[in-house]
Amino acid sequence: MDFPEIAFNYQKAGNIGIESISLEDLYKRAQVIESNPVTPHRLNFYNLIFVEQGSGKHLIDFIDYNFEPGSFILVHPDQVHAYDLDADTRGEVLLFTKSFVEQVLNNMRMPGFSPNHLGVNYQPVITPSDAGLSSCVLLMAELSKELANPDRGVLILMHLFSCLLLMLRRERHETEQNMLSVGQVDKLNRFLDLLHNNFTIMRDANLYADKIHTTYKTLNQVCKKGTGQTAKQLIDAYTLLEAKRRLVIDSCTTQQLAWDLGFNDASNFVKYFKKHTHYTPSGFRKQYTRTFS
Repeated sequence: MDFPEIAFNYQKAGNIGIESISLEDLYKRAQVIESNPVTPHRLNFYNLIFVEQGSGKHLIDFIDYNFEPGSFILVHPDQVHAYDLDADTRGEVLLFTKSFVEQVLNNMRMPGFSPNHLGVNYQPVITPSDAGLSSCVLLMAELSKELANPDRGVLILMHLFSCLLLMLRRERHETEQNMLSVGQVDKLNRFLDLLHNNFTIMRDANLYADKIHTTYKTLNQVCKKGTGQTAKQLIDAYTLLEAKRRLVIDSCTTQQLAWDLGFNDASNFVKYFKKHTHYTPSGFRKQYTRTFS
C-alpha cells in the first residue's frame, strides 16, 4: 500500500502560505477515495488541527495520539498522519508552510518554532486550560475570518498566527526549548536543517558540528538541552523515522532503501534498523501494510 504525498496548494491559499479548512469539509472529502484524509498520507507543510467537538486517535508517524474536545494537534512537514473523523467531528485546520513560519519568526521576532518532533518528550497534542482554550479559540476564529476576507492582510495574519503559537507554547508548558538561548535555538535549528538535507550522506555528529561552526561538545549540549537527545541520537532518530516512512510510503526493497539512505550494504542497514526498532525492515512494512490495507 502506497501512502500519498500531498503538497501545499499555494494558488488556493493566495500565495501567502497559510489557509484554513473545517473538519466538517475534511469529513466530506473522506468520502472521496482520491483524497481521503482518514488514510495515512504525507504532507510537505504543517497542520494545526483544532478539535471543537469529537474525540478519537490521530495517527502521526505510526503512533496513535488521543484527542478530545478542545485539543490542538500539530503535524510537522514530512510526517505520515491520518485523521480520525466522523460526521459529528467539528473543528478547524490551519495549513501553513515552513516559509510562512520563517516569515512570522523573522517579522514578529519570535523565538524558534517548537516543539521539535524528534525530542524524547514529543507530544503533538495540546489540550489548553479553560482560560487558554478561550483565547486560542478566539485567535483561530479571527485567523479564519481574516483568511476569508478578500482584502486579507499578511501582517494581520502573521500577528494573529504568532499570538496563537505563543499561547499554545505557554499552554504546553514547554521546558526544553524555553531553556535555550536565542543563539542555541539557532544552532539547533541549523543542525536540524542540515540533518534533513544530508542524513543520507552524513551521519557523523562531528561533521555537523563543523558545518555550523561549533564544537562537537557544544552541539551535544544544545541537542540534549533542546530535545533530550545527543546529536548522534538525533541523527539515528531521524534516519530511522525516514526509513520507516519510506518503507511504508514507497514500498521499495530493503536493498534499494539501504542504498538510498547511504548504507553500503543491505545487511548493515537491516542490523541497524533491527537494533533500534526490534523489527526487520520487511517485518515493519508488513505490520503497517496489514494495518492500513
